Amino acid sequence: MNRRDALRSAAMAATGATMIGAADGAAASAQKVRSGPFIEATDGTRLYYRDWGTGARTALFVAPWSLNSDWWEYQMTYLSSAGVRCIAYDRRGHGRSDDSGRGYDFDTLANDLAAVIEHLALREITLIGHSMGCADAVRYLSRYPGRAVARVAMIATITPFILKTDDNPQGVERSVLEKGRETLSRDRPRNVAEAAPAFFGPKNGVSTQLMDWWTWQILQCPLRVMLELHRAFTETDFRPELRTITVPTLLIHGDIDTSAPLDFTGRRTAGLIPGSRLEVYEGAAHGLPITHMERLNRDLLSYVTS
Repeated sequence: MNRRDALRSAAMAATGATMIGAADGAAASAQKVRSGPFIEATDGTRLYYRDWGTGARTALFVAPWSLNSDWWEYQMTYLSSAGVRCIAYDRRGHGRSDDSGRGYDFDTLANDLAAVIEHLALREITLIGHSMGCADAVRYLSRYPGRAVARVAMIATITPFILKTDDNPQGVERSVLEKGRETLSRDRPRNVAEAAPAFFGPKNGVSTQLMDWWTWQILQCPLRVMLELHRAFTETDFRPELRTITVPTLLIHGDIDTSAPLDFTGRRTAGLIPGSRLEVYEGAAHGLPITHMERLNRDLLSYVTS
């Protein structure tokens, strides 16, 4: 793939840069939700969350654009079984949380993340994001420095900056991003379903059923929410905030990711965070929490308990 095609793929994260999941009935019954299951954000929006396992270490998962906490079921099941308390929530407008009709900007999303942390009195956590979830985490760290977070893991991040500007010449033209949103608005089911093979990668053998599951979950997110957040994450410059991160940071990225090409996102982000570490998964695309779950689960457990 040439550089132009790679950047177009990043622009079309509107059709692919998201995630999966749905809690297994056996796991859900074995891992009981503590309380809630809703937390109220500062503007009254109700945020659904799940809280699995017990242990001295806590991992808080932030889902990608258009998907919800179900995406993390394989990581949460594995880590909670290994003695890590695992928490995930549905972003506003996603899954079981309220569609507030407003607040689809990173300041509000960071405040929502802060509400989850404060409600559950979390401290010394490992904050784990995937794709757009990494951007939520970065904004939280810049708005609430020194609070609660011991370390961060950023999986297939969409940072630092997607939009082409005078000081970001390798970015994606605004017209290309707008075209992606227009296409999504005309036939969302087809547009999302056709993005699934590239999202998971051509060599990773994901079942048709799992891709259907992924598509279905994305389509539960309202179109307006998808469009507003796509504009937010493609047009926000996170470069200044990344330079201020002081907690240990692990970046995990696939080398065939076309939704967030490694050189355009993961490597640039790692170069901006002092002391960060980049781990590249060979043969992994954007959906590596599914396609490379065994390796990712082991790496996350090692990192959370380090």
